[in-house]
Amino acid sequence: MKKEKIELDLQCKNHIRGVRDTIYLLDGKWKTIIISHLYYIGKMRFMDLKRQIDGIASKTLSKELKDLEMNNLVIRTQNNTMPVSVDYELTEFGKSLHSIIDTMGEWGIKYRKELWQATH
Repeated sequence: MKKEKIELDLQCKNHIRGVRDTIYLLDGKWKTIIISHLYYIGKMRFMDLKRQIDGIASKTLSKELKDLEMNNLVIRTQNNTMPVSVDYELTEFGKSLHSIIDTMGEWGIKYRKELWQATH
């Protein structure tokens, strides 16, 4: 027997669409980690950011930063130095992700504790 699709009200539809948009924007293994580092540490140069993030390749970091910049979450500032250096920092819009980052961190700590208790 085929089940009918449940019809949601407009508020629920908009909320689910917002969740989908957020997941799309933060999709991938690295974007949320990059945003977290820039949120907690602040403005960073490319190589300093790469050193902070275990396991990320330079090419991947560069691509992810370009995506975040394109979506108005990160600002890239090229410094007039020799050699040229580049700083990255969150935009005000990027900083607005603070509650998501904080909540994810809190949930992850609880999850790790729960998992440890279940296995010991």
